[in-house]
Amino acid sequence: MSLNTQANVIPEKNTPNEKDYPLREDIRLLGRMLGDTIREIEGEGMFNLVETIRKTSVRFRRDQDEAARHELDTILNHLSHKETIAVVRAFSYFSLLSNIAEDLHHNRRRRAHLRAGSPPQDGSVTLALQRVVAKGIDAGQLQNFFAGALISPVLTAHPTEVQRRSILDYQLKIQRLLKERDRTQLTPNEMRHNEEGLRSAIQTLWQTRVLRSVRLTVQDEIENGLIYYHYTFLRQIPYVYAKIEDILERHMDKAAPRIASFLRIGSWIGGDRDGNPFVTHQIMLHAAERHSGLILDFYINEVEKIGQTMSLSERLIKVTSELEGLASTAPGLPASRIDEPYRRVFLGIHARLIATSRHLGPSVGERKLNGNAEPYADSAEFVHDLDIVIRSLKQHRSDRLAQGALRDLRRAADVFGFHLAPLDMRQHSRVHEQVISELYEKNAQDTRSYLDLPRTERAEWLLAELKRSRSLISSFSDFSDVTQGELRILKMAAEIQRRYGQAALPNYIISMATGVVHILEVALLLKEAGLLQFSDDPRSTVNIIPLFETIDDLRGCAAVMDELFSLPDYRKLLLSRDNLQEVMLGYSDSNKDGGFVTSNWEIYKAEIELTRVFNQHNVRLRLFHGRGGTVGRGGGPSYQGILAQPPGSVSGQIRLTEQGEVIASKYTDPEIGRRNLETLVAATIESTLLDRDAIHYHAPQFPQIMEELSSGAFAAYRKLVYETPGFKQFFQESTPIREIAGLHIGSRPTSRKPSDKIEDLRAIPWVFSWSLNRTMIPGWYGFGTAVENFVQQAGNEQDALKQLQEMYRTWPFMQTLLSNMDMVLSKSDLGIASRYAELVTDPELRQHVFNQIRIEWELCVKWLFAITGHAELLQDNPTLARSIRIRTPYIDPLNHLQIELLRRYRSGDDEDTVRRAIHLTINGVATGLRNSG
Repeated sequence: MSLNTQANVIPEKNTPNEKDYPLREDIRLLGRMLGDTIREIEGEGMFNLVETIRKTSVRFRRDQDEAARHELDTILNHLSHKETIAVVRAFSYFSLLSNIAEDLHHNRRRRAHLRAGSPPQDGSVTLALQRVVAKGIDAGQLQNFFAGALISPVLTAHPTEVQRRSILDYQLKIQRLLKERDRTQLTPNEMRHNEEGLRSAIQTLWQTRVLRSVRLTVQDEIENGLIYYHYTFLRQIPYVYAKIEDILERHMDKAAPRIASFLRIGSWIGGDRDGNPFVTHQIMLHAAERHSGLILDFYINEVEKIGQTMSLSERLIKVTSELEGLASTAPGLPASRIDEPYRRVFLGIHARLIATSRHLGPSVGERKLNGNAEPYADSAEFVHDLDIVIRSLKQHRSDRLAQGALRDLRRAADVFGFHLAPLDMRQHSRVHEQVISELYEKNAQDTRSYLDLPRTERAEWLLAELKRSRSLISSFSDFSDVTQGELRILKMAAEIQRRYGQAALPNYIISMATGVVHILEVALLLKEAGLLQFSDDPRSTVNIIPLFETIDDLRGCAAVMDELFSLPDYRKLLLSRDNLQEVMLGYSDSNKDGGFVTSNWEIYKAEIELTRVFNQHNVRLRLFHGRGGTVGRGGGPSYQGILAQPPGSVSGQIRLTEQGEVIASKYTDPEIGRRNLETLVAATIESTLLDRDAIHYHAPQFPQIMEELSSGAFAAYRKLVYETPGFKQFFQESTPIREIAGLHIGSRPTSRKPSDKIEDLRAIPWVFSWSLNRTMIPGWYGFGTAVENFVQQAGNEQDALKQLQEMYRTWPFMQTLLSNMDMVLSKSDLGIASRYAELVTDPELRQHVFNQIRIEWELCVKWLFAITGHAELLQDNPTLARSIRIRTPYIDPLNHLQIELLRRYRSGDDEDTVRRAIHLTINGVATGLRNSG
């Protein structure tokens, strides 16, 4: 991207026949327009300054020119506060506009692939279904698969999404205008109008505040989560279902029956209380009301639009008796349209939806209620009415009218119901212990504290109370504020289920679950709220989901579940939940606890052991993967990640979190959003119905080798992070962790409790900080030492290396591990990281710690290349390599400026402009890296 028409940032061939030529042209166009905007608004001097910095940064990055680095440092270190902010904003917008152009290019390439009739690619539903059909799986078996499947990305409000809604809206406008240029043959006048629209959008962006002026509230986070339904989910999820049904119909050579709804979007936003004191019972109700309001508003608008098109006359068609009955109960039509039964039916459905909206809560403005329509009892009644319409249309051979918008609406009603998304509750086990402790103190005839009891005695008391019919609560006022808050949450959960149905609030997740007692504590709290019954006919309207997060907890989780399933009453309870138990695995905290290699390996082993225990007890397993955006928090390509799961651990059931800026990058653009949803479906189909990890059974030495590697990596990581004296100081001074706390990017604090210990720091700011200083140790540290030790101890280095190469060649787990590490190493930059290390005030500490990091980085790259056979990072992913190559020259100046600003700020220059400039650099680097938290 350049600020003028002559500059060529990307020193590669650039001809119209090159496949990336359109991308480069879009980047240059947007860069030129941004440059013109800076010149027009900030003046020629500022434009020249930004352009000089850009050219110098490109020269430094391309040629590793030390003179260019020195020149860049000199310029950046002597900017005034005003100049600094303008430069930071310029380079942040370079990255933002580059992201838009890249996303458009991905869509362009994919559409060209489809137009050419090329074979479907990995990650497409088409190819996944072709593969299972080729294996001999028939349509009936596929129907059964979908009937028992659940695939659910769950949106969370973790604070690494730094973009404001206003910025996002203008991103979409620029994206739409670029798409128009790409897909439409515009006249000269239309092209001028399009260009003026782009310039106007960029000019507005430049004059729009990038940062939030106040910290996000949970209500803000709820609204931010809901926008992705408008952008993508409401229309693209029905599209995915329709595509699958159409493929099955072609396979069966006849009309295929409708498949069950298995793909659903979940949410934590407004229900996740772990470490967030701002999520109260009122907030949880607000989330449920906003969910319901949005989806009912969508249905009302869609029914109105579809009804307007249904001008079919009963003089020309014969409707079913079902439809006649439905039409007879609907409000009347004008005399000129009295012969149009479908319009009358949709008028009636429209009126009932408005009545439903009014009944369920504040949602739909000032819509007038037509007649005395009754609200729907539930969404199944709404689906039933749509099915009557569809059957009638098909009966008089209007099948095409039964498809399209009407089929999509019917699917949306089945998927989203009147609640839109299942909202998960989550709280830390420590809070449950406090609540139960108070209940014990008020009710147990025991002088000892609940927390002083051995866990076996706690479990005995909990089981006894679960079987009793008495309530342990007479008045909320008898308890502490914390306990009162938790009890109100549970009371509100019962009210939300009563109003919106059990699907609106189906899950309760226990953070830091370490034993059966933590599960029984939540069961007792649910019983007190009337959500669970343990005696006589055990049943629960809520799934109780333990979250195993630390390395020790992952190692012990199978034993915990084995002990839990050995309780007869709990097993009976599961029968009310389709004999299914969900378990959540924490990628973020296990990584912070034990490092990248060990976290991934312990999660893999935990899945194997959980699968064994669940099979032994004949209980269905659903795994919930707590993945973040970065590799250090379980991120990486979803398709490869799901296929790399151990055999039998998916079985058509998978939930995974979508967090931070990854939500925006995946689901803002509807085409990219649909492709990401398809990828999850395709990977789950293949992982369940195809034997994608058969090598595991034929290579018993692989787990043994992986165990040795994990042990070595764990020791290296723990030695650095938890055993190196002064490491906490190095972390706090060499990263912007303290400054992140002041950035208004989320409602929750950076630590679970007031503390500066690494153990108490939330995994999100931990990873975010290492991303910003380009070290990124959560995504690679320990691997190099582990392989070096393994090879040296093997005796024969060549044989040991061949074993590792064979693991990489044949084992999906190893392929995914190294591929993700490759990506992180390519985004890291130890040259820039060393500049951040200079912020550490103790020179001996700085040298000691950074030297360890540098040595480990070199070992990681050395052994990554040796195992994969590559000669450079991202050798087998040229698309990502190109993306990083394009954007890095625009991230570098932001890092250099951030370092200088941190130095000023920590030296006492705490002017508002300095703090704002630091926060702008955090925003800019995060935008450029795209998956930073």
